[in-house]
Amino acid sequence: MQKDLGDYRRSYKKSALMEDSISDNAMALFQKWFYEVEASEGMDEANAMTVSTIGLDGFPKNRVVLLKKYTHEGFIFFTNYESEKGKAIAQNPHICISFFWPIMERQIIIKGTAEKIAENLSDGYFESRPEGSKLGAIVSDQSTVVTSRKVLEEGLKKLEREYKDKKIKRPKFWGGYMVKPVSIEFWQGRPNRLHDRIRYTLQEDLDWKIERLAP
Repeated sequence: MQKDLGDYRRSYKKSALMEDSISDNAMALFQKWFYEVEASEGMDEANAMTVSTIGLDGFPKNRVVLLKKYTHEGFIFFTNYESEKGKAIAQNPHICISFFWPIMERQIIIKGTAEKIAENLSDGYFESRPEGSKLGAIVSDQSTVVTSRKVLEEGLKKLEREYKDKKIKRPKFWGGYMVKPVSIEFWQGRPNRLHDRIRYTLQEDLDWKIERLAP
């Protein structure tokens, strides 16, 4: 089986990324880009991002999760701490997250360190979730092998009966991580493969060093 994809080409012409028109702060530029993508027609789940970890088997692994909050400190997402990604982060908290927004011909690549957020913050977010999502988080022993989907569905029905008219509390194995960035690279597609790449690197004094990279 084979398919030649050599003719899959397009020219990127929608925008530019120049040093004289960007913020000195990487998080400010992230916010600007995120707002612009959110406002674009036809963009679904602008907060979808790829999380890359080094697994216990030594292999890198990427998966798409949803960004749930960002602050001047970093980027927050939620997961099962005992999942494959959770175990990978426990062993090596240095991870990469990235956003690809083809509608704007942009991507952002963020290197950083993942840390568990405070339990009360995880409690607050868990409380805001729909009941079905809460129970789904409890019933799924994430990343483990299951014999069939029926096992999961029957487990969910059992929990629905168990928690009928009861408050659903966050399980201790589920919560949030904040990825605190050490570098953030902004990529803007340009014609003739001369794409704009601007990298911000966090310095010891918490200022950002700004450099242009060759495409």
